[in-house]
Amino acid sequence: MTIQVLDRPYESAAGWKGSELAKSTDWIYELTNDDIAELEAALAQVKSRGLEIPNISQADFPLPILGKTLSNILAELEHGRGAKLIRGLPVERLGEQDATAVYWGIGTHFGQAVAQNMMGELLGHVKAVGANWDQNFNLRGYQTPVHLPFHCDKSDVVGLLCMQTAKSGGTSSFASTITIHNEILRTRADLLPELYKPFCIDHRGEEFEGEDPFYVAQVFNIHKGRFFSRFGQKYVESAQRFPQVPRLTDAQIEAMNLFSELALSDDIRLDMEFERGDMQFLNNHYTVHSRTDYEDYEEEERRRHLIRMLLFTPSYDDVPEFTANLNAFIRRWGEEPRETVLSVENS
Repeated sequence: MTIQVLDRPYESAAGWKGSELAKSTDWIYELTNDDIAELEAALAQVKSRGLEIPNISQADFPLPILGKTLSNILAELEHGRGAKLIRGLPVERLGEQDATAVYWGIGTHFGQAVAQNMMGELLGHVKAVGANWDQNFNLRGYQTPVHLPFHCDKSDVVGLLCMQTAKSGGTSSFASTITIHNEILRTRADLLPELYKPFCIDHRGEEFEGEDPFYVAQVFNIHKGRFFSRFGQKYVESAQRFPQVPRLTDAQIEAMNLFSELALSDDIRLDMEFERGDMQFLNNHYTVHSRTDYEDYEEEERRRHLIRMLLFTPSYDDVPEFTANLNAFIRRWGEEPRETVLSVENS
């Protein structure tokens, strides 16, 4: 297998380092007063027509001026760094329902919202309801206050709207998978081919009846000149509980550990503290993200609360086979919703 440094020929921007990006603010877009006025006008229009999520389309949420900015942000997400923070949505004034509708309206300018779980939910509430996701395989990391290892979500782009921050902790981090790829090539080229091989990944109980409780994906893949990545070591390791899953080799474990170490390194990762009204958007093919553990307020209304959106975006209509299979699985979640297995028992 011949593997080379990833750069512009792979259509994405060359990998970036968090230590350098932290010195700039060009990955952050601050909403202006005019932007907010335009968003509120679009909100008033959908409310006057009685439209509610999920029946709000891009045409229903017109943004004549801001829409051009969002188009540029989408290009940056799909073909640039793959990371953007939109800051300044007045969530306290709007309240959760209206702020969520505006967030959804912005999302329609990026792509199509897709199901996040077997219930077919299009918006996920990231709140702590339990703590031990090592013993409870029906619990997800976002339902806990503990540290989340670096991973990517399903879909092309993940969005997070911050409604409430934690009492302490909860730092968000993300890193370029292109940079990680190139660093592995530079320092441990012998391990890089392992990450181009298939891995089995745990469905954590959300598979369809009669189907495998895991899916198969590669950490790195080049498809028709375009870079794709999918990483989630925690779920790869938990898939080892199934007897039909091949045992991980020492080389695979070492390669995944190196990926995680590099993502966590001070030079490669970028840390940010969420503020209320922040909307973070990340390309799941170009980045991985993480979160430190946190302490919540006791009052329910003050507990850390993010609202997550998963999007299929326009330029990803031609993807590798393993991505296409996963996308089809996500669409089935939306078309065939079922009762949840997500629980906090034994947590």
